[in-house]
Amino acid sequence: MEEKVYKTMNGAGALNITLGVISLVAGVTGGILLIIAGAKLISRKSKILF
Repeated sequence: MEEKVYKTMNGAGALNITLGVISLVAGVTGGILLIIAGAKLISRKSKILF
């Protein structure tokens, strides 16, 4: 019985670590893309007409 609980907790921990790493990578990637998009807007500011 204790072994089943240990395996379940081990699987949940591994899943949490995996999801944490994936969300960290997605956050960093999204941030980099937003910075690049903002830099493009600033560099082309003179060409934008309102």
